[in-house]
Amino acid sequence: MSQTYSKSRQQAEIAFSHAQSQFFARNSAVDELDSIVRSREEKTLRLREARLAKELQDRAAVTASLLTKRAKTA
Repeated sequence: MSQTYSKSRQQAEIAFSHAQSQFFARNSAVDELDSIVRSREEKTLRLREARLAKELQDRAAVTASLLTKRAKTA
């Protein structure tokens, strides 16, 4: 069923269509930015955990080394 609309109605439909597509494009961009931020935060958390684990391991190695040196000198 094809309906014929007045020229002003057609212009309004076209304008609404443009506004709606801009709205959806904006939402898509916002979703993409949110995804980038989320992945950056996850990566930062992984790197922080890895750094803390390495620091803890290094600290344990230094402590063990000092204890070994102290035991040899005593």
